[in-house]
Amino acid sequence: MSISERLPISMRTEALESILVERSLVDPKVMDAYIKMYESDVGPLNGAKVVAKAWVDPEFRERLLADGTAAVGELGFKGPQTEHLEVLENTGEVHNVVVCTLCSCYPWAVLGLPPSWYKDPAYRSRIVREPRAVLHEFGLDLGADVEIRVADSVSECRYMILPERPAGTDDLSEEELAALVTRDAMVGIAKVAGPQ
Repeated sequence: MSISERLPISMRTEALESILVERSLVDPKVMDAYIKMYESDVGPLNGAKVVAKAWVDPEFRERLLADGTAAVGELGFKGPQTEHLEVLENTGEVHNVVVCTLCSCYPWAVLGLPPSWYKDPAYRSRIVREPRAVLHEFGLDLGADVEIRVADSVSECRYMILPERPAGTDDLSEEELAALVTRDAMVGIAKVAGPQ
């Protein structure tokens, strides 16, 4: 077993960063700025804002489902991996889930960096063949009457899910709704939980 297999990824990342800083190959301030950018400006927080707006604004929801790229652009979320974004709506009858069977095509501007499981060959092959079993492994059990559709992202078209709005959220603000939305719900491997 190699050292990289024995050490947690956080320790390996910290060690790599230390070496790069020590050798003046990267500036810690630049690294911090990139980390902040992916935490605040790029990523699941952006997608959550899109979902919350679609839940409270029916006209925006229509535009989002008709042309995801243009609609997310209205909110300022543009750039690589969103040039052609299609948004699929989950309902009580149809549940969509996203995969990229070829590699890991993913709309970074609205979902952030793809999680490791999304890039895993097992997920990429199994979700297409046995979506109910894979969703169950993620903790999502859907009724037999719910149709599951698997959308395969490619470089020319990436997908994002508009999850069902949970019950008991009618009185929540758009900001409070956005706080409920998770990356996993926007990929389709989870549902959005209502307020606790």
